Amino acid sequence: MNIGEASAASGVSAKMIRYYEQIGLIRPAARTDSGYRVYAPSEVETLRFIRRARDLGFSVEEMGTLLALWQDKGRESADVKRLALQHVAEIEKRIHELEGMARTLRHLAGHCHGDERPDCPILDDLATLSDAETAAPARKPALRGRR
Repeated sequence: MNIGEASAASGVSAKMIRYYEQIGLIRPAARTDSGYRVYAPSEVETLRFIRRARDLGFSVEEMGTLLALWQDKGRESADVKRLALQHVAEIEKRIHELEGMARTLRHLAGHCHGDERPDCPILDDLATLSDAETAAPARKPALRGRR
């Protein structure tokens, strides 16, 4: 099938298929005499695998590792489980960070009058760095304790 058909069958856009080929995540597709990409059913299956891994938030590097494990019939499932649980920990950390951001913004919005006056505690907060943030500018700013 051509790239459009492979895209429709896998749920991966043609642009992303080309990108995955370019970065080496998948092997370059065979080409017709006229230069069009041609995909076999096994390659579409690989693209579906990638799509599902991407939907679960795995990075391109992690998808490469998962693909290698998937294709290695002698793999140990412990390796796959370890990678999945590491990803779960990253997701849970990000959820915690997002919840903190939501609490901070909810607090700031609760203190904003939201009227015609120019006073805005939200903008005031965004313009103010905490002592920890000014001491360590290379790190991602920590959420302030306004929750």
